[in-house]
Amino acid sequence: MAEQGLTYASAGVSIDAQDDALKRIKPHLQSTHRPEVLSEVGNFGGLFALGEYEKPILVSSTDSVGTKLKVAFMAGRHDTVGFDIVAHCGNDIVVQGAEPLFFLDYIGISKVHPEVIEQIVSGVAAGCREIGCALIGGEIAELSELYAMGEYDLAGTIVGVVEESQLITGSRIAPGDGLIGLGSLGLHTNGFSLARRILFEACGYEVDRYIPELGTTIGSALLAYHKSYVKSVLALRKRCDIKGIAHITGGGLSDNIIRILPPHCCAEVRKGAWEIPPIFPFLQEKGGVDEAEMYHVFNMGVGMVLVLPPSQIDTAIASLKELGESPSLIGEITHGEKSVRII
Repeated sequence: MAEQGLTYASAGVSIDAQDDALKRIKPHLQSTHRPEVLSEVGNFGGLFALGEYEKPILVSSTDSVGTKLKVAFMAGRHDTVGFDIVAHCGNDIVVQGAEPLFFLDYIGISKVHPEVIEQIVSGVAAGCREIGCALIGGEIAELSELYAMGEYDLAGTIVGVVEESQLITGSRIAPGDGLIGLGSLGLHTNGFSLARRILFEACGYEVDRYIPELGTTIGSALLAYHKSYVKSVLALRKRCDIKGIAHITGGGLSDNIIRILPPHCCAEVRKGAWEIPPIFPFLQEKGGVDEAEMYHVFNMGVGMVLVLPPSQIDTAIASLKELGESPSLIGEITHGEKSVRII
């Protein structure tokens, strides 16, 4: 029998620390709220009023940041990964033409440190403000028996809406259409298990090691934001006929473009048609990675691919440049077996 009465804190969960964290993050959540948000921070469920639509289609996505978090732990920097999870989820639903409405996050952590929670959520809120999405709730779970000290997991769910008549499905893609690639900022949130194996295990680099070829430290290069393409895609949709969109995440160009191709359409992607950020050739050289493996694991500098009819390619590229993107015509759709060829 215990000499003193046991408490929740002695079992590894501090309600006081969670209360402090909630006070810190409340202004960040409120900074993202849209008029449709009907609930207050701290309610059991987040309330969001759907606007006027003829045939609204809700589009949702759930994802995590993956082992990019390991780099955040090493660097002691926690604001970028919050932005990353929103950008990743937002990109996943805008490929179908959806406007993001609201976001929910989940943080499972070994021990609640209010200042760390605030950094994470400030990044999530920044990502939401970037795409006009309301952060209406989430969960902070203190799980000392599941996570190593100083570590946490971060996941999120986004919900958006699109009129049924405006859904982008890829079904109208046809031979002759062009592929426009939008430049990435680096690895985004995929391929980190291989990147960390190369840089920290094989090469023995410290996270703050400055690399002249990259013009920055290892940590900063790896923690570069997952770029959000939501605003640019929604704006371009009003000017051009976008037939299909692929978010280039795990599996690279080949595994993601094929997801939107109809039967008898082959996507031919031309190497050298876009600028590859220096982090990719650096990883390939240091790890002795085969080129085919590089293209299968990483985005290789293309974060999103848009498919448009040939008559609109020039207009789309000019518009995307005005919107601050780095677009390149990287290939075309040909007739053949449903596949992606990197040539």
